[in-house]
Amino acid sequence: MSMTMSQKILAAHAGLEKVCAGQLINAKLDMVLANDITGPVAIKEFEKCRVSRIAYPDKIALVMDHFAPNKDIKSAGQCKVCRDFAEANGIENFFDVGRMGIEHALLPEQGLVGAGDLVIGADSHTCTYGALGAFSTGVGSTDMCAGMLTGECWFKVPSAIKFILRGKPEKYVCGKDIILHIIGLTGVDGALYKSMEFTGDGVKHLSIDDRFTICNMAIEAGAKNGIFPVDDVTLGYLKGRFKRKPIIYAADNDAEYEKAYEIDLSSLKPTVAFPHLPENTKTKDSWGSIKIDQVIIGSCTNGRISDLRAAAEILKGRKVAKHVRTIIIPATNEVYLQAIHEGLAEIFINAGAVISTPTCGPCLGGHMGILAENERAVSTTNRNFVGRMGHITSEVYLASPYVAAASAVTGRLSSPEEVVND
Repeated sequence: MSMTMSQKILAAHAGLEKVCAGQLINAKLDMVLANDITGPVAIKEFEKCRVSRIAYPDKIALVMDHFAPNKDIKSAGQCKVCRDFAEANGIENFFDVGRMGIEHALLPEQGLVGAGDLVIGADSHTCTYGALGAFSTGVGSTDMCAGMLTGECWFKVPSAIKFILRGKPEKYVCGKDIILHIIGLTGVDGALYKSMEFTGDGVKHLSIDDRFTICNMAIEAGAKNGIFPVDDVTLGYLKGRFKRKPIIYAADNDAEYEKAYEIDLSSLKPTVAFPHLPENTKTKDSWGSIKIDQVIIGSCTNGRISDLRAAAEILKGRKVAKHVRTIIIPATNEVYLQAIHEGLAEIFINAGAVISTPTCGPCLGGHMGILAENERAVSTTNRNFVGRMGHITSEVYLASPYVAAASAVTGRLSSPEEVVND
């Protein structure tokens, strides 16, 4: 029986020769992840089980990123619960202030996830690691607890949709534009509980960061996971970083897909998701004139060094509009340090932006960039639901770092060409 790439990974971890869509399986996990919001819930359930220790401490990662550095007493308490649990259970992969980063940028950077892995995380954007050829997906905190207890988790094997990527993207078109274009095609539930498997000759033109961004937002189409084939780009990223041996799986030539989309990357334009859904996408030709109050460049979607380089390319020698608050958030300390070494931090500060310690803060309306009543933000984050970043009347426009930086300069939603060619 033929299988997709995702199905092969699930079969291998379940100890089965084959699996099929809709089948319920129990599979061994390579990594179990939680953060300072979801971790305490899982820990509370774990303590109810009255088990002395977790099954595999080396396969657990706890990342304090949503409200860290702690924004208030409650968030401080949540982090303390995780900190005490990590110490009591010998969890070395505990990341706090000074060693921190946004979880879905941090784990790949630290070599904790890689090709062939099966990963669950109590965060919906855990699907990011499909960029490395892993099956990774978000789960609830109770499933996270079960993963800590047993090192295993149950799955319903997903069916799949194939996305055939052709051609090479034009300048200023990156992974964010590609995934927004795709979500515009599928809708926010078009891939509900399905694997989004990306293939085609266009893949070779996508950096690993482009792939992280695309897989990160697979959940915004309702997908169970997103996944890319393992190629030289993947292996180049994993070399000297990944702590285990990469295992390469590939879909069978006759694997069954529910649907296939063919995307000509060379025809794509800078794309923005208008409020209040990621599927509400428009290209630069139809944006109109929309005044903004804030720009966020960061998050688990677009806070990597390539994203900061893209923003710096636009902001260098320019100033952000006086009425626009521009907040740059490196995804990890390593990215932050690299941005300093490359002179990007100086570019941002000279342009009138501020730089934050790594945090998810503004993405979920937590801290470090909350929107007031009727304010608008252009953001490189992944969700723009009602009230996502602050007041329920505020608006979030999802965009690439190029578009976000250009909008910061003009004070309205703008394409990079408008600023560069001005």
